[in-house]
Amino acid sequence: MPYGLKIETAFAAAHNLLNYCGQCENLHGHNWKIEIYIHGSELDKSGMLIDFKVLKEHTNTILDTLDHTYLNELPMFAGQSPSSELIAKYIFLELEKKLAQLPVQVDKITAWESEKAAASYYR
Repeated sequence: MPYGLKIETAFAAAHNLLNYCGQCENLHGHNWKIEIYIHGSELDKSGMLIDFKVLKEHTNTILDTLDHTYLNELPMFAGQSPSSELIAKYIFLELEKKLAQLPVQVDKITAWESEKAAASYYR
């Protein structure tokens, strides 16, 4: 697919890791930076793959379910650690649903939990 887009956004939340031996098993928070990558082969009549505004609106709807929460208490993470890997996967799958009727596909979601540590979920 010859065209790709990327947007960056962020959310803040608290979590603790389950079945983990170390400081991250304690309650703590992050300001996650999220990178959204999509691709497609068809441009619309305006010459765009998808309007950035539309992509941001769909992404923000998903991040609103995570922002300023205790992630461990959310149904999508029930019984598992809300790690950066699983956060990226959750955003990927939810965005894929929202974009299903458009001629684009989600490629990758990257969740940065710090300036030097990130996890990605790929197609």
